[in-house]
Amino acid sequence: MPIWFAYTLIVLLVITSILLTLLILLHRGKGGGLSSMFGGGVSSSLAGSSVAEKNLDRYTVLVSVVWFAAIIGLGLWLRLQMNSGA
Repeated sequence: MPIWFAYTLIVLLVITSILLTLLILLHRGKGGGLSSMFGGGVSSSLAGSSVAEKNLDRYTVLVSVVWFAAIIGLGLWLRLQMNSGA
């Protein structure tokens, strides 16, 4: 496999790592989170999370899947490079 593939995976890994860190920090802890930051903390529904929190959960899961795929792809690329003797 070409070297640009590894560089692409490394860039994707760095971007998703930063994005995943920011998304996790936006989640509601004991004090609030994204929904209370924009005034949604008072109007919590009986169903649990607000729409903003549900969308934040979806984005976090999506970014974490991409992050995990980049980790696996980089590991497979490194294993192929070690086996080919390059």
